[in-house]
Amino acid sequence: MPISNTIRSTAQDAFFQRPLDHAVGQPLRVSVYTRLAEGIRRGVFALGEMLPRETELSMMLGVSRTPVREALMLLEEDGLLTTRRGVGRFVTDSIPRNGLELLRPFEVALAESGRELDVQPIRFELEGTTDFVSNRLALDSTANAWIRESVLTLDDAPVAAVQEHLPAGRYLSDISPRLFAELTEIAAEPRTVLAAMNARGITVGNGVVQIVATDAGPTRSKILGVTPKTPVLVLTQSAELGGVPLYAAKCVVAPGYGALSVMQNNPN
Repeated sequence: MPISNTIRSTAQDAFFQRPLDHAVGQPLRVSVYTRLAEGIRRGVFALGEMLPRETELSMMLGVSRTPVREALMLLEEDGLLTTRRGVGRFVTDSIPRNGLELLRPFEVALAESGRELDVQPIRFELEGTTDFVSNRLALDSTANAWIRESVLTLDDAPVAAVQEHLPAGRYLSDISPRLFAELTEIAAEPRTVLAAMNARGITVGNGVVQIVATDAGPTRSKILGVTPKTPVLVLTQSAELGGVPLYAAKCVVAPGYGALSVMQNNPN
């Protein structure tokens, strides 16, 4: 057996030995999809390689065949797998890059293939709400909210600035007592708040992303090392926990970063 296959087999064994991450209230097919997509994108399953069959995957993941089948269908719809009738499912020869259609931390959404973005926290403090924050978090205009600001760098060059907002005080403790207790630790981590929350199993529900083009402005321009009149792309994101607004963010993408994609399916 070639050395590369031996290494790949060992990597797959370790991959399937990890317990399946499953957030409360999340459909099991989503957990299976996320795990298999991770394996495909990280090269645990090589390009063009045949995946284990449904029965094998269900045994290795510890779930029934139904969520496995549903997850495989979603992976095929997203261009990660292809089916050869009578043979099996194979990883495609070219993996499409994830776009903004998935609710993910910005450092993940903006990362280029094989290159990770570094997140450098700048500040974490309470401040009065703006219209942006109060509208997206359903806060009273006189309430305070947490802001965590960070800069995302690629090869030591700033490519984006991220401002994340969460409710404060009783607003937050009523939504998530755990997040209320751990927020200071979360904000100190070298990643976005959303990424740190996900890592701790605090998973927000569906989000909404809006994209506009504008000038960098005096504050953002200093962070990104551009002039205030430099055109930038601003992505605003909001999400809920248990049906209650919890998270709002602005990501300012510097010029020269490259293309941002949104994958689309034909409804027909």
